[in-house]
Amino acid sequence: MAEQNGAGGSKGDAPLSWGSNQEMNAFETVMWRAEADRSLRSPIVALEQLDTVPDWDRFLAAHEWAVRMVPRFRQRVVEPPFGLGAPRWTADPEFDLRFHVRRQGLPEGSGWAGLLDAAAQLAMTPFDRTRAPWLAVLFDGLPDGRAAYALKMHHSATDGLGGIQLLGQLHSRTREPNPDKPQPALVTAPQTSPFDALVHQVLGDAEAVPGMVREVGSGALRALSDIGGTLTGATRWGRSLRRVLSPPDAPGSPLLANRSLTWRFAALDIPFKDLKAAGKAVGGSVNDTYLAALLGGYRRYHEAMAVPVVDAIPMAIPISMRKADDAEGGNRIASARISGPVSTADPKARIEEVRSLILSARGEPALNMIGFMSPALARLPGSLIAQLAGPMTKGNDLQASNVPGVGAEVYLAGARIERMYPYAPLPGCAAMITLLTHGDVGCVGVNFDAASFTEPETFVQCLLDGFTEVLSLHPGSAEPISRA
Repeated sequence: MAEQNGAGGSKGDAPLSWGSNQEMNAFETVMWRAEADRSLRSPIVALEQLDTVPDWDRFLAAHEWAVRMVPRFRQRVVEPPFGLGAPRWTADPEFDLRFHVRRQGLPEGSGWAGLLDAAAQLAMTPFDRTRAPWLAVLFDGLPDGRAAYALKMHHSATDGLGGIQLLGQLHSRTREPNPDKPQPALVTAPQTSPFDALVHQVLGDAEAVPGMVREVGSGALRALSDIGGTLTGATRWGRSLRRVLSPPDAPGSPLLANRSLTWRFAALDIPFKDLKAAGKAVGGSVNDTYLAALLGGYRRYHEAMAVPVVDAIPMAIPISMRKADDAEGGNRIASARISGPVSTADPKARIEEVRSLILSARGEPALNMIGFMSPALARLPGSLIAQLAGPMTKGNDLQASNVPGVGAEVYLAGARIERMYPYAPLPGCAAMITLLTHGDVGCVGVNFDAASFTEPETFVQCLLDGFTEVLSLHPGSAEPISRA
């Protein structure tokens, strides 16, 4: 959220096209309705360190501008009657910026530890589902006159890449105000009622039938011309679907078996160029090296807690399905579940194992299984979706993500953004850890269950040691640090 369109995403005074889809896709529907189970709530939080405390009036003006630039910020979610269709975004008739933009002082002397506690409390607080699902909070009281900014949104509005698209276009490139920035008018959009959503679903289904018939017909002709190839492809996809739906071949660690509704946040700074160089030295990508570092931290935590190290843990990673011509915002991701090699002590061997697992997961034909199930999922009630989706996430000891950052120096209401930490939701798993690049720093947001990791300081130190392990593959690497 800022006061200048830094990426040139709009033309003239038109608002951004970000988040223009009015109907939730299958993945978004699952996240929205699965919150019938409180452990499956899905907020995402971007936590930014600012070099100074912004002027409050200028800060408010930046958000007033942003809600004109991004109509999604003024929209809430409406459900069709009895859940007979996909949820839709519609204008919030009760929108009040004062509800969504807030200021909070940190306890004196609490520093980053106090900030992380406050950010975790913000994440754990459920959204008012009758309003637009986002909140922005300015935290002041950090040492050296610094401040922090937290933007909380519901995951059904965007995935990580979509969030970076948003921040990249809203954050300013200069500390000074820009009088030439776009000034779209505040347009009052028509409201959609639950009945309207149901009618839209029925009409959409009716319009889709002819296309489905044509597709089935053409598919039948292709099948008749190549029966052997069709059967082979169907068999291959069916086997892939079985693998995608099956849980990883790794039992959960007994050490991490407990779950609760209490989240804790940690923030790590990783030398990103060194991390990249360490992976390159052994033929691994940044993502391979990052995941191998986390698994090394898990191994060290078991050792520190005097618990036998398991061979592997069930873990999940998002894989982007986003194409260059896809609309900005929204969710274009699939989830891959793998058995993360924890007991492999050698960081080089661990990176190689992770790389092999990730390449195999990306190659699954049925990877985007939830997308294929869209029509069925859009008609299921929240309680049933929670029962179906819950086992796919609650059994994971680790979920991890890696998102490219904005890639430029950016400002918020005159304050320079020095760090940007991403916090994804914790859908019943033991920890959700996300890497976001910001300049030369890999900002790692660690969201973990207090019941799974009962010694938080030990866990954070073990994660740092895991990164030190892989960074040792590139001699001369800087040290990773914890912010709290």
